[in-house]
Amino acid sequence: MIRKVSIAGRFEAGPGCPPFFIAGPCVLESEEMAIEVAAFLEELAGRLRINVVFKGSFDKANRSSAASYRGPGEAEGLRILAKVKERHRLPVTTDIHDPGQAEAVARVVDLLQVPAFLCRQTDLLLAAGGTGVPVNIKKGQFMAPWDMRNAVEKVRSTGNDSVLVTERGTTFGYNNLVVDYRGLPLIRESICPVVFDATHSVQLPGGAGTASSGERKYVGPLARAAMAAGVDGVFLEIHPDPGRALSDGPNSLSLGEVEPLLRSLLALRAAAGEEARRGE
Repeated sequence: MIRKVSIAGRFEAGPGCPPFFIAGPCVLESEEMAIEVAAFLEELAGRLRINVVFKGSFDKANRSSAASYRGPGEAEGLRILAKVKERHRLPVTTDIHDPGQAEAVARVVDLLQVPAFLCRQTDLLLAAGGTGVPVNIKKGQFMAPWDMRNAVEKVRSTGNDSVLVTERGTTFGYNNLVVDYRGLPLIRESICPVVFDATHSVQLPGGAGTASSGERKYVGPLARAAMAAGVDGVFLEIHPDPGRALSDGPNSLSLGEVEPLLRSLLALRAAAGEEARRGE
C-alpha cells in the first residue's frame, strides 16, 4: 500500500482520499496578480468543497531563451507566497532549482516542487527531502514512469516519506509531448500518490522558437482522462489573462475556464467511485 501524504496538516492525498488540485500562475508576476488568483482559488475551493494548493514559481531557470522572464527571484517570490498564505486559507507550493534554496523555501511553503528537468539531481532531492516538508517531484520528460521510484527513494532516504510524483508528459519527437496513461496507475499502485499536470502536458517545448508554445484546447480532455484513471491530484496553471502571461500562456487556463473543468473532474471521480462500489 502506498503512503498517504499530508499537506500542511490540512488534508491528505493518496488512497481513499478525495482528489486535490494544485493551481496558480506559471510564474509569479506581481503580488497583486498572485493575490487575485489566490482569492479566486480560495472562493472556488470553499464553494466546491475541494482542497487546493496555490502554486507560483519565483524563478523559471529553464526557459527556452535567456531573454525570457524568469520571475521575481527568491526573496521577492517568497515574500509574495508568504502574503498569499497570510491573506488566504491555502497551502502554497513553488519549485527549487538548487540545493541551497531548499531550507529557506521550506520555511514558507507547504509543498516543495522539484522541476521535471531536475528530477534525477541527487543533491537537490536530498536537500528537499531533508527539510521534512512534503516533496512533489515532476516526472522528467525523458523518464519512464517506473524509473521515478529511484527519485522517490532518494527523498525517502532522508527519512521524509511525504512524496508525490507529477506526470507532465513525455518527449515525443521534436517540440511535442505525449501522455502514456498507463504510467498513472503504475506510479500510484507501486510508488507513491500521483498528480497529473494537465497544462504542461499540452505544452509544445520550444515550439515558439524563443519560448514554449502549447495547445490549451486539449487540457480538458487530458485532465478528464487522468481523473478517470484514478489520479490523486490534478495540476493546472491558470492566469487572469493567459494571452498576456509572462510564461506558459498558451497552455494556461483563464480563470473562467477553471470551474467548469473542475466540476467535470469531480463528476467523473464520483461516477468512478459509484462504479467501483457496484463491483464490490
